[in-house]
Amino acid sequence: MTDAPDSPDTSDAPDAPDAPDSPDAPAAADPQDTTAALPGLDLARLRERLDRDLPGLLDGPLRARLFEGGKSNLTYLLTDGTGRWVLRRPPLGHVLATAHDMAREFRVLGALHPTAVPVPEPLLLIEDAEVIGAPCYLMQYAPGAVFRDEEQFAGLGPERVHGLGLHLVDTLVALHALDPAAVGLGDFGRPEGFLERQLGRWGKQLAASRSREVAGIDELQAHLAATLPPSPAPALVHGDYRLDNVLVDGDDRITAVLDWEMSTVGDPLTDLGLLVMYVELARRFDGVLPGAVLAPGFPATGELVARYAAGSGRDVSALGWYVGFASFKLAVVLEGIHYRWTKGGTVGPGFDRVGELVPAFVEFGLAALKLKEH
Repeated sequence: MTDAPDSPDTSDAPDAPDAPDSPDAPAAADPQDTTAALPGLDLARLRERLDRDLPGLLDGPLRARLFEGGKSNLTYLLTDGTGRWVLRRPPLGHVLATAHDMAREFRVLGALHPTAVPVPEPLLLIEDAEVIGAPCYLMQYAPGAVFRDEEQFAGLGPERVHGLGLHLVDTLVALHALDPAAVGLGDFGRPEGFLERQLGRWGKQLAASRSREVAGIDELQAHLAATLPPSPAPALVHGDYRLDNVLVDGDDRITAVLDWEMSTVGDPLTDLGLLVMYVELARRFDGVLPGAVLAPGFPATGELVARYAAGSGRDVSALGWYVGFASFKLAVVLEGIHYRWTKGGTVGPGFDRVGELVPAFVEFGLAALKLKEH
């Protein structure tokens, strides 16, 4: 996606990331694949396109599995019995303008794959919606585990858990150290006025998905707008950076950072604020978010922030605002998912409970801005 500098909306990140438990890649071995039709995926038509555009890629019948748990983009594991690939497409049903932009995600993967920031190799972008009903893209399968729950992560032991927590921050520092122009992403966003524009966009998305009253959410939005901090030098921003959006191999290396749908060029502290929000909310509201960060040994928030500050050289004194903004953003995301569920536009179990999570994000956002007691 190559937005002109004066593009009104799409020069920043799209409107909605995956929800907190989205699995962009498998954490284990081969799934129960099927050659039958899956929601949002026409395997026969996809096979025709892959044979045409990537001849020789497939050696056998194409099979697929839908990863359950994702509350936004639909992600599938594909296999021909020998190789494995991952395909991503937008969700079914209610989709807001500029949301779920496959071309944008595909482009950033292509730019980052040659760098030190680990990402899956993108293979093919299909912008023709007639193939499977929506634009989509194919990427190489990346090996590794996704850590979501405390018991799973704790099995590594406190020392390894602590090291991976620091490695998570170091990978974010490496991302923010890249020169967007040097990797071909100089036109990927408009950093001037980034925070104001982002806050306005999320406010518009809230209005577009509003189907009920949510206590405190308008107060949170208003206070964020009244206290915008000055941004540091711009960087490439992931937009949804957290532990369960990376893959980790048996040697504790991060093999891939996943879910680049929200990526843009803008204020890098939005990534740090989001990471802190995920960690703190998991600790304060058990069960609201993936709980891997509750495993013994995971660094305290202060250590994570200090590690980032030391590695990046950035001033993090205004981090409370960014944590409040992250909370507002995720509250809006979940409210949008709740809206899609009410319209029958979701696939898989658990969507009936998403709406119950929104107040926790709003409450924490207000607390981060010191409008309420923790």
